Amino acid sequence: MRRTLSAFMLSSVLLAACSPALNWREVRFDGGLKALLPCKPDHGSRQMPLAGKMVEMQMVGCEAAGAMFAVAHVELDDASEVDAAQTAWQAAMLANMQAAGSQLETYKPKGAATAPKPVRLTAQGRRADGKAVVAQGAWFSQGKHLYHAVIYADKVGADVAEPYFSGFEFQ
Repeated sequence: MRRTLSAFMLSSVLLAACSPALNWREVRFDGGLKALLPCKPDHGSRQMPLAGKMVEMQMVGCEAAGAMFAVAHVELDDASEVDAAQTAWQAAMLANMQAAGSQLETYKPKGAATAPKPVRLTAQGRRADGKAVVAQGAWFSQGKHLYHAVIYADKVGADVAEPYFSGFEFQ
């Protein structure tokens, strides 16, 4: 009996050690976007100023493996507003995190519009409590829908960033 109990406890510990920190799941958004998030997301919305007007921002986010993952979406009045809104949103994120610098690169989710140019950004800055943070973010659009995906963490590795950013696709 004691041997069986010990074997059961050992197998339970081994199974717990093998459980993944990231449990990827599909999430769908207005505008036809499909995304992969590594944890069960919370949902919320709020009004925010963007490019000189107030817009309703829908957001999903969760925390896993020491990182915060979030995807935000706004629907603008017209597709001609997307370029200015994307530029303003990038500037706001960098200002909020007091970024010391950033690096932009081309980014192309499947089915995203090519104008304005989808971009991926890496920046180092500060959290609200003053502690250092790294952010990897992306902005992309489809019609009058603008999306922002971001990971905030002490360090963002490719093992987390690549599945996240490659999981965005328009249906």
